[in-house]
Amino acid sequence: MTETREATGTCLCGEVKISAKSMNTHVGACHCGMCRKWSGGPAMVFDCGANVSFSGEEHIKVYNSSDWAERGFCNRCGSHLFYRLKENNQHFMPVGLFDQLDGIVFDHQVFIDAKPEYYDFANQTTNMTGEEVFAQFSSSEA
Repeated sequence: MTETREATGTCLCGEVKISAKSMNTHVGACHCGMCRKWSGGPAMVFDCGANVSFSGEEHIKVYNSSDWAERGFCNRCGSHLFYRLKENNQHFMPVGLFDQLDGIVFDHQVFIDAKPEYYDFANQTTNMTGEEVFAQFSSSEA
């Protein structure tokens, strides 16, 4: 069963403060090429849903990374803040931004078919290919 909780955090310099009202406590890793370029490795993220607020918004820059999503970052320290789906405002946010990490579980990986061979995680996880991810998101919109 998936749990959610309120969570707070900041970017590296502290200029952007984050409040997520329903952060999923299950962490996922994305291995797609864009996330690996963006994060320097697999992107380790929480699904924080749409109820996310920021203070210090004047420091947030948004990059339109695809037809369906955009990525936000702090323009002072460069911290990655979110991957956001345009259609429903769903935020996937890097684990390292948040202050309280007790009780979280790393349990899924997406775009597993794009994962390079030079690393593997020891955790037992649910793994989805890129095709499976797109199919899940397109079927949830019906």
